[in-house]
Order: sequence, then structure tokens, then C-alpha cells
Amino acid sequence: MTDRNAARQNVWKELSKVARPDSRFHFDFSEFITDFEGSDQATRRLIEMEIYKNAQVIFITPDNCLELLRAQTIRDGKVLLMTSYGIRRGFIELLPGDVKPGMETWAIMLDVIERVGRFISLAEIQQRYPNIDLLVTGGSAVTHQGARFGKGHGFFDIEWATLYSMGVVNVITPIVDLVHDCQVVEEELEISIFDTVCDYIVTPTRVLHVESPQKPTGGIYWDRLEPGMMGSISILQELQQLEQVGKLRPDFVDREVKP
Repeated sequence: MTDRNAARQNVWKELSKVARPDSRFHFDFSEFITDFEGSDQATRRLIEMEIYKNAQVIFITPDNCLELLRAQTIRDGKVLLMTSYGIRRGFIELLPGDVKPGMETWAIMLDVIERVGRFISLAEIQQRYPNIDLLVTGGSAVTHQGARFGKGHGFFDIEWATLYSMGVVNVITPIVDLVHDCQVVEEELEISIFDTVCDYIVTPTRVLHVESPQKPTGGIYWDRLEPGMMGSISILQELQQLEQVGKLRPDFVDREVKP
């Protein structure tokens, strides 16, 4: 079984041939999820899917490869939920009415969306959006079985666990991983109880459907968070407070951390 860090390194070598540099991090893939040649084709494949057409509320991660999708979401009159970089300032809500026609590509940029949209608390998400229809993320590597890995910080796993804990997504909520073809690996990668498995993998050339993906149902394992996360990720503090006062789902399947 291939180690996930080794898989990342192997993918990053190939990804560097088609990646688009970030203005801050250049080609340091350990710091951001890169855009790539063909992301427009992958985006077109995704927006043609029924799970996208039928969705009204979509959570999309702040990855570079998803900029076109975030802009299209607003053009199509859908609600966009996104987290700030590193989840440091929590969730952002962007409504179609917030953006002037023709300004969608500008409005969804990481340095702009926080000004055009608004920060939204977890309690507000529960009240306004009891059902999030679709989640879309990028990644570093993903297997044919839908096991995806990002930069190594576990941000998407925290985002999924948070939304699941709040009861606004469930195990049948579709998750899409939009990646370049070179990021789809043949190896079998080690899966932990935290890793969020995708329903669909969308690339510039194909759509892969994962049968019966096993998604985490344990919420946040507080004793397993990396040092400093509670202080740097604002939503974790609010989530813990909601859990303490009984505002989260009561049906966690397995709270035991297995070796």
C-alpha cells in the first residue's frame, strides 16, 4: 500500500508540467491546490452533470482549480458557500445578487470574495441552509475508489466533519473532486477514519463515478486535531460550543478513534 505522502510527491512531479503558478506560492503545492491546464474542460463536464444542475446551495473549497466553477455557480443563480484560505476566518456566503453581471470571475477570487460576500456563522448556516446540495473540492491525489488527499493539512476533512456535525450534509450528499488526469492514481492508498471519500472524480477528459463511497460519520475528533488548529481555525471553537449545548446531530455512528 502506497504512503499518501509518496503519492503526493509522485503526482506533484507530473502536475508541475500542467500546473499554473499561484501569485503567492508559485509552484509550492504543499501550500495551495493549483489550477491546471484543462480545468475549464473539467468545469464544463461538472456543470453538465445533474447533481450540479439540480443543486441550489453548493459548498466549494477555495482551491485555484475551482475558480471557474465558483464564478459559474454565481452566474447560474446558485448560493455559494466557501471557506477562507486555511479555514482561518470560517465560512463565506456569496449570493448571486451580491455580484454585478459580468463581475463573477472577479468576485470569487480569494482576495475579493470576503469583501463582496459575507462571513456566515455555523448557526446561521444551520438556519438558512439545512440542506447543502453539493460539495466540490480539489486535491493533490485521488484514487479510483474516491479516496482523495489534499496538501496534508486535512482542511477538507474538517470542513466535511463540520458540515456533517451540523446536519446540513449527510452520507448521500454528493462530493466531487475536480482534478487533472495526472492526479488520479492507480495505487491503493491508506485510508483513515478522517478521510473524506468522493462520489465523483471529474477531470478534463472523463467523469469517474465511485460506487458506495464510505464517508466519515464521526464528526470532529477533538483529541486528534493538530496542535494550534483550535486557535487558528475559528469555526472549531463555535462547533465545539454548539456540540456542548446539544445543537449538533445526535446520531454519530462511531466516536471511537481506532488505531
